[in-house]
Amino acid sequence: MNPKLKEMNVEFLFQAVLALENMDECYKFFEDLCTVPELKAMAQRIHVAKMLSENRVYSDIVSETGASTATISRVNRSLNYGSDGYSIVFDRIKDKK
Repeated sequence: MNPKLKEMNVEFLFQAVLALENMDECYKFFEDLCTVPELKAMAQRIHVAKMLSENRVYSDIVSETGASTATISRVNRSLNYGSDGYSIVFDRIKDKK
């Protein structure tokens, strides 16, 4: 865990996310919390991460998501050198299907 993130406000945010029980609650919470562009940017990054984890090439990812190559590179760095957060989520989603 990145020690720079560990603070009371971040922990409260994570507790709030973990308290959500269904998709409808997620929509309501994130609509209140984020602007539409912020939410779309996060959604785009996770879509990019999913495509990278499936070994898709940058040109396909740009076409499908509209993400810049800088965004794709940043997400790729997180996948390769990050905290494995994307992998945890992808594995759990796959297990639920």
